[in-house]
Amino acid sequence: MVVERYRSARGVQPVGAAAALGMSVALVGGLILSSPTVRDTVTRTLTVRHIPLVQPTPEPEPQVVPQVQPHVEPRARTPDVVPPVVATPADKPFTVAPIPGSDAGTGLYPIETILPPIPTPTPAPVLTGPSVDPRYARDLQPLYPAGEQRAGREGLVTLRVLVGTDGRVLRVERVSAASDAFFAATERQALGKWRFRPATQGGVAVEAWRTMTVRFVLPD
Repeated sequence: MVVERYRSARGVQPVGAAAALGMSVALVGGLILSSPTVRDTVTRTLTVRHIPLVQPTPEPEPQVVPQVQPHVEPRARTPDVVPPVVATPADKPFTVAPIPGSDAGTGLYPIETILPPIPTPTPAPVLTGPSVDPRYARDLQPLYPAGEQRAGREGLVTLRVLVGTDGRVLRVERVSAASDAFFAATERQALGKWRFRPATQGGVAVEAWRTMTVRFVLPD
């Protein structure tokens, strides 16, 4: 700048440097003062418009229709008719005579005297079991099985027989037997030859069971 003009080969002179600096300051100041002033003026206008609020439409209230009660004429009350009580023989009152030692004035009597008598149950007919008919007693012993006799074996057979109303054996059930041969011989004899006096109940012949025992013994 201006300072460069006053620079000599040996350096810068003080007077010339000050003069150059003063001129620079003056020049800068003039430029600042001569600059135009710019004002930014902004005018803003706010416009407010009233917007009415939309009110919700109220729902119509339900209409209550009053109920009209029908007029009912009061019905004349008829007196209750109580049917007459007919006393049965069991319901008839008892006439109880005073018992010695009881208080006849208060009507307190032993309970046995004011309750109807309890009927006595009819006993069941007596059952009489079947018995051996003595006319056929000789037919009770069955024949000795040949195989058991040759083997020299003896034994007992116990069985139950169902005696019919005619005295004959209807069925045989085995209780115990020394061997199958002894039981088979006894069963055949019972179904074919045995006879009994039938059982009775109230004087009437009925079927009934009887237990019998047969002994097989070898002769001496």
